[in-house]
Amino acid sequence: MQTQVLSAKMYADGEWVSQPETFDVFDPQNNEVIAKVPKASAAYVASVVDRASEAFHSISSWPTHERISVIRGAAEYIESHHERFAYTIAREGSKTITEARGEVTRTIQTLRISAEEARRVKGETINFDQKEGSENRTGYYFRFPIGVIAAITPFNDPLNLVAHKVGPALAGGNAVVVKPASVTPLSALMMAEAFDQAGVPAGFLSVVTGSGRELGDALVTHPEVKMISFTGGSNAGDRIADKAGRKKLAMELGSNSPVIVMDDADLHDAVKSSVSGAFAAAGQNCLGVQRVFVQQGSYEQFLELFVERTKELQVGDKQSEWTDMGPLIEEKEAIRIEEWVQEAVDAGARILHGGKRDGAFYDPTVLADVPSSCRIYQEEIFGPVVLLESVETMQEAVTRANDVDYGLHAGVFTSNIDQAFYAVHHLHVGGVMVNDSSDYRIDEMPFGGTKQSGLGREGVASAVQEMTEPRVVCFKLTQPWSL
Repeated sequence: MQTQVLSAKMYADGEWVSQPETFDVFDPQNNEVIAKVPKASAAYVASVVDRASEAFHSISSWPTHERISVIRGAAEYIESHHERFAYTIAREGSKTITEARGEVTRTIQTLRISAEEARRVKGETINFDQKEGSENRTGYYFRFPIGVIAAITPFNDPLNLVAHKVGPALAGGNAVVVKPASVTPLSALMMAEAFDQAGVPAGFLSVVTGSGRELGDALVTHPEVKMISFTGGSNAGDRIADKAGRKKLAMELGSNSPVIVMDDADLHDAVKSSVSGAFAAAGQNCLGVQRVFVQQGSYEQFLELFVERTKELQVGDKQSEWTDMGPLIEEKEAIRIEEWVQEAVDAGARILHGGKRDGAFYDPTVLADVPSSCRIYQEEIFGPVVLLESVETMQEAVTRANDVDYGLHAGVFTSNIDQAFYAVHHLHVGGVMVNDSSDYRIDEMPFGGTKQSGLGREGVASAVQEMTEPRVVCFKLTQPWSL
């Protein structure tokens, strides 16, 4: 049966628009073309930013209750079309239908939290009389929107990571131009559909599609873009930072997440959580478990249980309810991982399970004895490969966990409160999950990392703070006694 190819349109300045050129969107499972999407030019994107700026400045103050209504309305639209959104995520990306449904549910939560945060964009009074001679001054500060925000989003969470930028941006009263990953643009366009139906003011949300190489400069260098919110690779983040100039930057740039398992941990729970954290979304997850350090006394048992559970994973058709893991986003990514694994094996690593590729599919793979000099040890794998190592102490585990240039999340399994607090205070990461794997997050919590893992924090409340700025107001009174 031939796949019906969707002809999509972009959303800009409150309208659905076509472009002279299009590009194809593929299902990575079978390389079928599933959609033709407008290919915007750099000049067109610049004009979209201009119109977004005009829209922002045309509304002197977008009332809070209207922001709340629009964001809630988008969440309700997505909820009422839950299965269609999930099917699209699973079709254009790597997630199974079960994982895609989970992402849609999280997206709804992200937007509802954003609507709530819109009412919390507040300031506070300032005691100016704390300074001698300022007894006749009173005032406060409030937060105001910064203008047009450029949001550049990745393929691995093509709906919820868009929501994590659009929701807070609109909650703060900003206009936002989204450039989704060119391999997964359909979910972002459906997000625009939800906000269009919810009545977002024209120009306050645009979703432009096309090549990042062609459109990136037009977005990040445009003088009317006041902030760039980017999720993606560290090399791309460096290029954006070099070109952006004096703009606010918020960047989530990936990770190489460690998990530490001590002898006093619940091994079965640690195995269950770590296997899930390593292989969910085919390992294409910035929080995914990459290195597991297990205390010597439990190492052999943990290794046996981990491999046993990994073998139970079902790899195959993304749309099947029974599938645990689908393909990578493109065959070239599976080839890259195959090369990295082979490099490690050539350097002395052992393959305990997996290590086989079939097109864009790469088996869930467990490695041991990987030298720390290997790329697969030092860099972000972003694929279904996990490294197991034996350690003697918590101190050794923390030292080795810190010995990479990333620091997003870490997981620690122990029943010893002192050991847990040692890890919490000495791991160089943005989040420590105790008795859970690194792959745990709620959408309200501050989210971000250290070192090459990024700048600033996402999570709805934190993002709203990043996307607004404080303005201080001070009144000097001529009649001090009036206070």
